[in-house]
Amino acid sequence: MSKIGLFPGSFDPFTKGHEVVVRKSLALFDEVVIGIGVNSSKKYMFELDKRIAHIESLFQNDPSVRVEKFQSLTVDFCKELGCEMIIRGLRDSKDFQYEKSIAHMNYDISGVNTVFFLTEQRYSAINSTIIREIHQNGGPIDAFVTNSEILVG
Repeated sequence: MSKIGLFPGSFDPFTKGHEVVVRKSLALFDEVVIGIGVNSSKKYMFELDKRIAHIESLFQNDPSVRVEKFQSLTVDFCKELGCEMIIRGLRDSKDFQYEKSIAHMNYDISGVNTVFFLTEQRYSAINSTIIREIHQNGGPIDAFVTNSEILVG
């Protein structure tokens, strides 16, 4: 039986920091599922199909990574996939405080654990909100998002 990890998020957009977390997690898991959570009440900048195509382009040569969308609780999706753990990335201590609370709640309601990976220091300032702001104002995002032309083209 293979070890599967779920890396959930909206990934609007999927940044170079996210990419690092997935690549690091492959050292622990046989398969990593990048789960794009879909919330019908949330407004996204980049269309779901473009986000999926973008992420798939980054890992097209790695069969141990796949992308799936989901609309349920993360822990329910995790169990549906037979995942061992939820994967989360950390940039700084603020991320840790926020993610720790979610990890505890997820464990309490489901028994599913969370594993944390630090992104590389050079990507610690990158966050999707800032990238969306740059893009909305006509700025380039390719320094922060690999293959950004798939999202914006």
